[in-house]
Amino acid sequence: MSAPQLGISGFAAFVPPYRVQLEAWCDWTGNSWAKTRAVIGGSFRVVGPEHSVYTMAANAVLKLIIDYGVDPRQVGYLALGTESGSDNATSGAVVVRGLVDEALVARGLPPLARDLEAPEIKQACIGGVYGIKGGLRYLALDGGGRIGIVVAADIAEYARGSSGEPTQGAGAVAMLLERDPRLLALDLMGAASATRYRGLDFRKPFLRFCRQTPGPDGRLRDFPVFNGKYSTACYIDETLGSLEAFFAKRRGGRASYFRELGAVFMHRPYRRMPVAAWTIGYLFALGADGGAEHQELARYATAAGVDFQLLLAEMATSPDLLGRALTGDLVEEPFPLTAQLVKALRETDTYRAVVEDKMRLGAAVMAELGNLYSAALPGWVAAGLEEAAAGGATLDGKDLLLIGYGSGDASEALPARVVPGWQDAARKANLQGALANAVDLGREQYEALHDGRVATGIPPLTHTGFVVDRIGSQDTADFQDYGVEYYRYVG
Repeated sequence: MSAPQLGISGFAAFVPPYRVQLEAWCDWTGNSWAKTRAVIGGSFRVVGPEHSVYTMAANAVLKLIIDYGVDPRQVGYLALGTESGSDNATSGAVVVRGLVDEALVARGLPPLARDLEAPEIKQACIGGVYGIKGGLRYLALDGGGRIGIVVAADIAEYARGSSGEPTQGAGAVAMLLERDPRLLALDLMGAASATRYRGLDFRKPFLRFCRQTPGPDGRLRDFPVFNGKYSTACYIDETLGSLEAFFAKRRGGRASYFRELGAVFMHRPYRRMPVAAWTIGYLFALGADGGAEHQELARYATAAGVDFQLLLAEMATSPDLLGRALTGDLVEEPFPLTAQLVKALRETDTYRAVVEDKMRLGAAVMAELGNLYSAALPGWVAAGLEEAAAGGATLDGKDLLLIGYGSGDASEALPARVVPGWQDAARKANLQGALANAVDLGREQYEALHDGRVATGIPPLTHTGFVVDRIGSQDTADFQDYGVEYYRYVG
């Protein structure tokens, strides 16, 4: 008797309405719009005082339950992946279940099951992927035929004037996990992990909060400590690490897998970052395969003026990025010789087939969302499948690869296969609908929302679903609620 298929049956998303067009942002800040558009994207979303990571997550989960006709009593696992939580004790997933219960009852539906497992998972941007793996294990081992929901939600914000500012974003993506999935069958046994401590890559130490006073919105700004180019080097190296572990588990050529794959979806901080990692990954696959694949690699090396044997030697190394960083050397390029081949590869039809075509689905939508941290990868998968369904793409039985990443560092390679009849479930994801009714911000409005001040001149908005009603401020011997968020459901 074969093991049952486990996987994803649906997606639902929520993003706040406030949008910053990067072309306008470039005018405000003096940055190059042509470069920003090519490297980063077209716009990003900003969270307003009405929302927190918990309200966004709850809105996405409620939409998932309604749109896919989920019986709330059958949900036995609800996980939240985030690095933007405002509570260091309570699981944000428990907060989300409480909000969703209120809305379900208001709609005349039963609440979520009392015997619900509700973990919150934090590991930078990979928390949602860990939530998926935990959910699959729940379905396989102790789920008893029930279903799971994983929601990834985050607020990506950086100090104004920093290199990270144009890569901001906010939103949530919820995923329905089932046996005999209606969309994607996930191969947990074929999944592969990689982790390594990077120290100075991307951190959010509590000490940052010591100098802050909450603004009128009652929220502290969660700006990270980061080193941009070093962080990119860490992303590339750790992604290669999970790919190495992935290929060690499977048989067959590595380069041929890149060519035959239906599509790849990766953690996407901004447009160019996953493209760079996937391109380097293909060059590494040529180097690992040997034989005829070495001939292709050698052509790129010759075009770039790189010694082939030195190139292979570099591909066999594992750079000590943290050790070098601690000596003051923030490495910008972990594999400099390999990087020199990228230009030559870009000029070939192979690049168009292996990189551009594999990463095309959903890319245009993601360029308008900004960085969603833990929700970036599931958001891209949802957008890609929705686009494929709308365009009549033939994906039945196609292999896909999902590659998650979290700074610090961790990476996961999770293989998936599109199941027959996937189109209906893909259309219900409706990421295009989640992007509707955007409100474009002017410079003063953006800066006010970003800094926690009152933004004026924004037309009155009708917020439905979950919103932040107020934030507690009392801290006495008889009663304490300082910093506790209170919520309201607007049906």
